[in-house]
Amino acid sequence: MAIDIVALKQRYAAAGQAHLFTFFDTLSSDEQSIFAAQLAALDVERVNSVYAKAVEADAAAAAMASSKAVLGPPPAESTISTSDASGKDAPLEQELRMIGLEAIAQGQVGVLLMAGGQGTRLGSSAPKGCYDIGLPSHKSLFQLQAERIRRLQTLAEKAFSKEEGSVVIPWYIMTSGPTRKPTEEFFKERNHFGLEAKNVIFFEQGTLPCLTLDGKILLDTKSSIATAPDGNGGLYKALRDKLYPGSSETAINSLQTRGIKYLHCYGVDNCLVRVGDPIFLGACIKQGVQVGVKVVTKTDPAESVGVVALRDGKFTVIEYSELPKELAEAKDKNHPQELAFRAANIVNHFYTTSFLALDVPAFEAQMAFHVARKKIPTLDMQTGERIKPTSPNGMKLELFVFDVFPFVGEGGLTVHEVPRQEEFSPLKNAPGTGTDDPQTSRRDLLAQQRRWIEKAGADVRDGAEIELSPLVTYTGEGLDGLKGKSFTESTVVDSI
Repeated sequence: MAIDIVALKQRYAAAGQAHLFTFFDTLSSDEQSIFAAQLAALDVERVNSVYAKAVEADAAAAAMASSKAVLGPPPAESTISTSDASGKDAPLEQELRMIGLEAIAQGQVGVLLMAGGQGTRLGSSAPKGCYDIGLPSHKSLFQLQAERIRRLQTLAEKAFSKEEGSVVIPWYIMTSGPTRKPTEEFFKERNHFGLEAKNVIFFEQGTLPCLTLDGKILLDTKSSIATAPDGNGGLYKALRDKLYPGSSETAINSLQTRGIKYLHCYGVDNCLVRVGDPIFLGACIKQGVQVGVKVVTKTDPAESVGVVALRDGKFTVIEYSELPKELAEAKDKNHPQELAFRAANIVNHFYTTSFLALDVPAFEAQMAFHVARKKIPTLDMQTGERIKPTSPNGMKLELFVFDVFPFVGEGGLTVHEVPRQEEFSPLKNAPGTGTDDPQTSRRDLLAQQRRWIEKAGADVRDGAEIELSPLVTYTGEGLDGLKGKSFTESTVVDSI
C-alpha cells in the first residue's frame, strides 16, 4: 500500500518532528520510499511520550538522590536463601528442587535468554553467546546453555518417571537487530545443539530513536533516523511483538499455547547460569509469587554492583552509585557478620506467564525509561554533513528489566539468595583484564567442576583440567561413577 507522504508530513509536524523531512526532497524515489516506510512504522507519538516521562523521571531521580527516600533491604519474609556452604540448606534445596522439577515435568516451564549483545568488548563481532571462553571443549556459551536444558529435561523425566524425550523446556531467545540473523544461523549450522528447532523460538528486542537533549529525533543519514536498542527492559514489549515480519504469533502467544506457566529469564554472559534452575523455580512457586529475582551475596560495600532493595516500600534495584556510604556499609541486625544491603543483582528472574501477559501491559505506560546522554553521530541539519560530536549531543532511552519491580504487589516477589561461586561469573571485559573476562569465566567454571568431581570421590592431580559436559551433570549429580578415579591429565568427560 502506498504511503500518503502529505499525511505523514502532517503527522510528524503535529508531533514536533517535522525536521526529519529536511532533506526528503533531495532523495531518490527509492530512498524516499524506504525512509517513508521507516517513519510510517514508527509510533512517533509514543516516542514523544516516552521522552517526556523519561526526562521527568530523570529529574525526579536526581532530586531523590539528595532527598530522604526511605531505603531498606528486602524483607526477610520475601527472601529465601540457599547460599550456606555448610550443607544446612540441603533439605530445603531438595524440597524446592522437586517442586521445580515437577513443574518442568508437567510442561509448565520455559526459559528466556536475553542475547541481544555483541562481543565487541571481547574483540568479536559475533553475538556474545557465540563466544568461546577457552574451555578444553571449546563450547560456546550458547552450547553450554543448550546442553544444560537437555540435561534438565532428562532429570525431570527421571524424577517423575516420564518417557524419554517427553519433557520439553522451550527456549525463547531475545536477540537484537544486529544479532538476530547471525544467532539464528549459528544455531542452525549446529543443529540447535541437539534441541528440536521448533522448541527454540527467536524474537527481537525493539529499538527507539536517538534524540537530541530537547527531544528531537536525530537523523543517521538523510534517509534514515538514528536508533538504539531500548534496553533489556524492552523484553516486555518484545514479548508481545510479532516473532518475525508477517507472523501472526508472538512469544506471549507461544507461551500460552504451550501451557507455560513459569518462565526463567537470564542474561547470556554468565557461564555458571543454571538455566531453568528447578531450585529457583521451586522457591518462587512455593511462595506463590508473580516475580522472582536471584541474587548473590555482596560482601564488599565498595563492589560496583546494584542491589535489590526497597525504596519507599517498593522493590527496586539501587545502583551502587546511588546507595549512600553509610547504608552500603551497614550491617544486618539479625546477621551482624553480613551487609544489610547484600542482595547483589545478577539479572536472573522468574515470571509467571500471567504476569507478563496481563499485569505488565496494565502498568507498562507508567514505567519510565532511563536517560543515557551520549555522543551520537548525526547530520548537521543546515549542511547535511555528518558530524561526530566531541561531547554528549543527545540521548538514548533504555528500560531496564528490573523496572517492573516497583509495580509488583505486596508479597508478589521472592528474592532467592544463592552462592556466588556456584552461580555467577559474568563475562563483561576484554581478554586479559583480570576481572569478569574470558579467563576468569573459564577459571570459575573449571573450579566448580573440580569441586563436583572431588565431592564424588575422584582425585584431580595438580595441573589437570577436567571439563564435565552439561549432558553428564547439571549441578554435580550423577557422578558416582567417578568415585576412586584419578585424573592425571586434562580431559573432557562426555559420558560416565
